[in-house]
Amino acid sequence: MTVSTTTIHQQLRAILAMTHTEIQIAETRQAQARTDAIRKELSENAEKARKRAEAIEAALRDRGGLVDVVRPVLGRVGAMAKTLVEQAQPLDEALLDDLALEQRLLARSTYLKALATGQEDTELVDLAERLVVAHTATVNWLTTVLAEEALGGPTALRRGPTQWVSGLAARALTAPANGASWAIDRTADFARQIPDPIAVVRSRFASAVDDAADAASRAGDAIENAGAAVSKTVAAGRDAALEAVEDSARDNGAVGAANALHQLREFTGTVDSADLPIDGYADLNVGDAVAAVKELTEPAELRVTLAYEETHKNRQRVVSAIEIRFAELAKELVGIDS
Repeated sequence: MTVSTTTIHQQLRAILAMTHTEIQIAETRQAQARTDAIRKELSENAEKARKRAEAIEAALRDRGGLVDVVRPVLGRVGAMAKTLVEQAQPLDEALLDDLALEQRLLARSTYLKALATGQEDTELVDLAERLVVAHTATVNWLTTVLAEEALGGPTALRRGPTQWVSGLAARALTAPANGASWAIDRTADFARQIPDPIAVVRSRFASAVDDAADAASRAGDAIENAGAAVSKTVAAGRDAALEAVEDSARDNGAVGAANALHQLREFTGTVDSADLPIDGYADLNVGDAVAAVKELTEPAELRVTLAYEETHKNRQRVVSAIEIRFAELAKELVGIDS
């Protein structure tokens, strides 16, 4: 009995310290929330974690264990240090670290339940079951967020500035062949967050065009003509400028560059409505648009429709429906029941 009792104390202390780390991470992640709803959810998660920490601490005291006042503090300090370090990491790497923490908490909670069952400690079994349910839900949520990130969908968390840059560098190094298209993806992600991104299109977008055009036989002429087209059409607005650049590249035989530019237009929502996967999308009312996006099955179709919707009408019910559909595809991909 002594060994089991000591182990229970050890597990409670370890879970308590890790829970304080979890609280700190939930608090720092709020600044990266993509929407107010996600920010509220993270705030509620932090509060729920605090209540779990209080329950774990009480359970430890009730069983004659000494509460470790140092490890929880170290856990929070470690979480703050982790936040600083991960700003130099791609967002997906930071989320994988979060997922690893939740998986460890889930494993320890499951083990605690087994120990409590062996001791016939029903109150501790109930607490362990609460912990298992909570951490299972968080593991599923983070797994879904990562799957959405992989599919190119609107993730729950935004990249920080340094994560944006480090993600670009990491993928460029590990996948040179896909470096240009990935750069266009991230440039588009940045451009969508700015009300009038002509300045961004002219400065940041130039490097993405340069990379894409290197593979084309007439890349030099395409880049030169693209710059001229941008200069001539700035007054006409972003949409006309990007379309003119694409047409110029295609007319000059730089098919690869033109295709890359078209991809950028898809990501920024500046394509014509006729290019969308839903016929007559621009004329659909909210109800019909919501019904139509629910039928989409390809991430690329959802991406271009979302970008177009946010750039044009930005109807929140439609945007939410697309985000929900993305989440459904992500859960299906990783085998999580909706």
